[in-house]
Amino acid sequence: MSTPLQPSKKVWFVTGASKGLGLSLVKQLLEQGFQVAATSRNKDDLRRAVSVDNESFLPLAVDLKTETSVDQAINATIAQFGHIDVVVNNAGYGLLGSLEELTDREARENFDVNVFGSLNVIRAVMPHLREQQSGHIFNISSIGGFTGNFPGFGIYCATKFAVEGFSESLAAEAKAFGINVTIVSPGYFRTDFLTASSLGVPSRQIDAYEAVRASQQAHQAEINGNQPGDPEKAVAALIQVASAENPPLHLFLGQDAYDMAYTKINSVQSDLETWKAVTVSTGFATENAAV
Repeated sequence: MSTPLQPSKKVWFVTGASKGLGLSLVKQLLEQGFQVAATSRNKDDLRRAVSVDNESFLPLAVDLKTETSVDQAINATIAQFGHIDVVVNNAGYGLLGSLEELTDREARENFDVNVFGSLNVIRAVMPHLREQQSGHIFNISSIGGFTGNFPGFGIYCATKFAVEGFSESLAAEAKAFGINVTIVSPGYFRTDFLTASSLGVPSRQIDAYEAVRASQQAHQAEINGNQPGDPEKAVAALIQVASAENPPLHLFLGQDAYDMAYTKINSVQSDLETWKAVTVSTGFATENAAV
């Protein structure tokens, strides 16, 4: 039986929706009566994963690395639902390998999906959000976008640091148009993120990087399937934040993310104070004016 459309409900546009947090989010949104456009590289996989066939759900096959494909998806969503209220840039994948091991191609591919894919969506949707003078963009980062203290995740962390940086600037740029931006930084959640389908490894491995190999073993064999975070609670938090009058710019999810964020904050604060004399000594010297 089809769920009737509820015009008062917000229209969501979610990328990377065939698995993980994206899939959980789409399912919860549809259960709550929202109108949802969801993207994946393969529309049939998306239909099977969501298992919903009604006019509230618009599955879209999109290549996020191609601007024309993204433009078509945004236009199709507006044609179906009339407008877009909430955008969730969720698509992305992990990459595990030391900076020396990973090739230029492997690194650039991670940036193409995790960074430039989201930028393509933002460029395509912003004219519509500006015109309606409202909207909310969620950019899914990671606690690895706030702290890079993960051996073997340097490139992945770099992509997420980039997401956090452009999101902060976007928030400042979009505020005048009534558009909110929220950076979501999850810790470890029990999805398929650490499986082979979502976690790339280098084509060549250097055994000398013992800490990286240990991290790889831990993530693939020990952490995978035992993550403390509940993805259903994570996406429920996103839906809650989307309805807030003053949503946060930074949203950390998970006790582990909370703890690691404060470890980074305290470390930076310690460096600032320990080296304050050096920090503040680098300006041009000033001379007291003669009386």
